[in-house]
Amino acid sequence: MSGWLPSLLAGAVTGVLSGFGIGGGTLLLIYMTAFAGVEQHLAQGINLLYFLPTAAAALPAHIKNGYVDKKTAIPAIAAGLAGTGLAAWAATALEMGLLRRAFGGFLIVIGLRELFRPRQGR
Repeated sequence: MSGWLPSLLAGAVTGVLSGFGIGGGTLLLIYMTAFAGVEQHLAQGINLLYFLPTAAAALPAHIKNGYVDKKTAIPAIAAGLAGTGLAAWAATALEMGLLRRAFGGFLIVIGLRELFRPRQGR
């Protein structure tokens, strides 16, 4: 596949995952940096822009189905906004190689946590 088709497919798949709340943006970031040759800083900016419409599209369904606890969401949003501003400032100040290694380390930690986390029954 060449041209825009792989990016279109990656966006569609990660959009579906984002709708499920799985973190499709993280997978989109991996696609952009590992397969599409996009620089880490640029991919992170694209990922942030990607997140806004995908979150806005999924949010009404999650609210309608009662999956948003506003009492928990409000403080999380406030802390997230503050943390995002600080992290964006830090990420743009870091050398790209260090930023890539930090992101890779983050993915490894999260992946290992998911692999070895005890499963909770329903």
